[in-house]
Amino acid sequence: MEELNAESENPELWNNPSRAQALMRERTRLDDAISAFRVMEAELDETIEMIELAEMDDDSELEQQSVAALENLVKRSATKEVESLLSGEADGSDCYIEIHSGAGGTESQDWAEMLLRMYMRWAEKRKFKVETIQYSAGEEAGIKSATLLLKGDNAYGWAKTESGVHRLVRISPYDSSARRHTSFASVWVYPVVDDSIEIEVLDKDLKVDTYRSSGAGGQHVNTTDSAVRITHIPSGIIVACQSERSQHKNRASAMSMLKARLYEQELQRREDAAAATNATKSDIGWGHQIRSYVLHPYQMVKDLRTGVESSQPDKVLDGEIDAYLAAALAMRINGSDAAVIDDAD
Repeated sequence: MEELNAESENPELWNNPSRAQALMRERTRLDDAISAFRVMEAELDETIEMIELAEMDDDSELEQQSVAALENLVKRSATKEVESLLSGEADGSDCYIEIHSGAGGTESQDWAEMLLRMYMRWAEKRKFKVETIQYSAGEEAGIKSATLLLKGDNAYGWAKTESGVHRLVRISPYDSSARRHTSFASVWVYPVVDDSIEIEVLDKDLKVDTYRSSGAGGQHVNTTDSAVRITHIPSGIIVACQSERSQHKNRASAMSMLKARLYEQELQRREDAAAATNATKSDIGWGHQIRSYVLHPYQMVKDLRTGVESSQPDKVLDGEIDAYLAAALAMRINGSDAAVIDDAD
C-alpha cells in the first residue's frame, strides 16, 4: 500500500491512463481490505474488554452479548480469509452463469430451474445485481437453459468454481409411480471482459442467427425476431441473448458474452498448464461432476471435489452455498484440504 501511495503521487503516472487506472483500482482494493481488518481488530479488542468487564461484574447479559459479538467476528473473518484468496486476473470482475439441463426431459429441466433459483438467491444474499440475459423454458416445466449476469465485487472470483455438472437424486414429482430419479444439469461460469482486455473476434469466424424471444409469457414477450444467437466457428462456442427488445442491443450483449467465454477459455488454459505441475489441484473443467444433491432416500448435499457436505439441502438450494465455494477456492488456489461441514451443527 505504501508503494502504491508513493507511485500514485508520481505526476507522470497519468501519461499511461490504463496503467494509472489499474494502479488506482489495486490501491482501492488494498485500502478496503486493510480498513476491514482494522475495524475487526478494533472490535475484537473492544469485545475482549467487554468480556473482562462482564466477568468482573458477573453480568451474564453483557457476557452473552460479548459471545454473540465474537461469533459474528468469526464469521466475518472467515469470509475475509476467503476473499484474500480472490487474487486471480479476473476475480474482481462481474460474471455470467450459464445453466443447461441434461438429458432426461422434464426432470432435468426442472432441476436446471432449481439451480437457477439457487444461484439467484445466493447472488441476492451477496448483494449482487442479477440480470437474466437468456431464458429458454422447458416444454412442460423448468428450463432448457438460462444465462444470468451477476454484477458485484469479486462476482467471478466467488462463482468460478461452480462450473461443472450438478447431480440431483429425488422422488420425481412428475412420476405417477413415485420412483426415484437422477437428473443432471451443467453450469458454466465465465468473467465479463472489460474494455482494458482486448479480445480479437473476426466476422468471418461468426455465424449469427436471429429468432423470437421466449420467456415465461405475458405482455412483455417479444413478437419480433430480436433474440440473437452467435456461434464462434473455430471454438464451437455458442452464446445467445434475448434480454433486450432491440436486435442490435442483443447482438452487442451476445458479442460481449462471446468475448468473455473466449477470455475464460484462455484463463482455463493457463490454469490447466499450471495445474499440470501440481498434483493436488483438481480438474474441474467442463463436463466433470462436481456436486451431488440427494433428497431421497436420505438428505445430503456433497461436493465431490472437497468433501464438504450438508444434511440440509433445503438451505443449500435456497442459496446457502458459501461453504462449498470457500472450500473449492481454497483447494483450487493452494491445494489445501477442505473440512467437512454440516449446517445442522
